[in-house]
Amino acid sequence: MTDQGYARPELLADTDWLADHIDDPNLRVVDCDNFDEYRRAHIQNAVGIRVHHYIKHPEYTSSPAEHPWVAEPDVMKELMESMGIGDDTLVVAYDTNGSLNAARFWWVLNYYGHTNVKVLNGGWRKWFDEGKPMSMDRPPEASVTFTPQANAELICTLQDGVSAIGDRDTVFLDVRTDGEWEGTNDRGNRRAGRVPGAVHLEWVNFLTADSHRAFKPASELRAMLAGVGATPDKNVITY
Repeated sequence: MTDQGYARPELLADTDWLADHIDDPNLRVVDCDNFDEYRRAHIQNAVGIRVHHYIKHPEYTSSPAEHPWVAEPDVMKELMESMGIGDDTLVVAYDTNGSLNAARFWWVLNYYGHTNVKVLNGGWRKWFDEGKPMSMDRPPEASVTFTPQANAELICTLQDGVSAIGDRDTVFLDVRTDGEWEGTNDRGNRRAGRVPGAVHLEWVNFLTADSHRAFKPASELRAMLAGVGATPDKNVITY
């Protein structure tokens, strides 16, 4: 498994480990790219996501106060079971874009109480470059039960965020692009700008510069975060 000094190395899977476990009956590999890309080629035994509606804008959510940005429990249950993900399934998520979509999928599963999930470090690019098993076939369907149990502690509500502004023990970490941070790119939002007092590290800085775009070693990540004041003694809120 991936180590590199991480505090929680079990949250990542490396390509060698996945190749050794690719046929494990209780493992589900999830391709988090667009479904058209999945159909062209994917990691052996992986399932694709037909519709990426497990995260959505709160104005389209029936109860945004309870499940902000996250699909409702019944939607998640149906989607996960259709992909063969049950309560006891070990999930490994991957994509081609620096684990951006895979990390979102990882987070949503954690939010709904499914913590037995990892992100493939280096994703599809590393797997492909190493010549590891690929396929265009879909794996057999599995009869499973997924029981969503929302963990509200993983959410920072708008009220929580506003009340934390100016708190010396809280750091707002803005991981958006430089343009969004500077206010020159509103990306269609009603307003541009940033949270007062926030610090900035665009998310791509957490990845290696090579073609695999894997996560940097823990020592580099700690140094980067410490440089902007996001240290272990702080309550860090990311956005």
